[in-house]
Amino acid sequence: MNRDIINTGILALSFLSLFVVSEFLYYKMKVNVELTRKLVHIGTGLITLLFPVMLGNQWLVLLLCFTFAVISITSLKFNFLRSINEIDRKSHGTISYIISVYGCYLVYNYFIGKNIGNSDPYIYFYIPIITLAICDPVAALTGKNFPIGKYTIGKDTKTIAGSLAFFVSSFILSISLFFALSHGAPGLRAILPISFTIAIMSTIVEGLSGKGMDNITIPATVTLILILFS
Repeated sequence: MNRDIINTGILALSFLSLFVVSEFLYYKMKVNVELTRKLVHIGTGLITLLFPVMLGNQWLVLLLCFTFAVISITSLKFNFLRSINEIDRKSHGTISYIISVYGCYLVYNYFIGKNIGNSDPYIYFYIPIITLAICDPVAALTGKNFPIGKYTIGKDTKTIAGSLAFFVSSFILSISLFFALSHGAPGLRAILPISFTIAIMSTIVEGLSGKGMDNITIPATVTLILILFS
């Protein structure tokens, strides 16, 4: 337990350091807020991947998530952390991201010790989180730089190019993680169908979601597919 508490402190400092870096880039280096938001989005996801390795207590995960939810809400109310919040559209992205992280950890925690064939329980945390942390910003940056095939969902404008980038990156990452996290390294015949399903369904969900809600819908969709294929 003492080790978990120490690791909780290390993770909290890692998140805070990420925020400090993003604020420095925004204020001092004049980096565009969309880029600093993507930096925090990716960095938060990568740090979050350490949760199953460093924390064995779901309540400490909840404590971390709750703490940063409070920081996020407070920063919106009092207009700080502008490297994350200074956007000209309404978004629930930060809070939904935090909810998804805790939800994915609960699913991973549930599958520890369960008989799930050749798969490792880590897949229930890593694949949803890394799909969200990497594929979502890849799609956004691709769509911004190659605005091909624009379409509108509600008030959000997205692109076919961005959706294609999401699909390709999701497909590659899913295959890679299954190989890395599956005992006995099952062949492509076993991995391709679920990786393709994850990629195509999460791409569709990302395209249909707006106002930051894709931070919930993407990992929820990936998790559901993983459970259905388990």
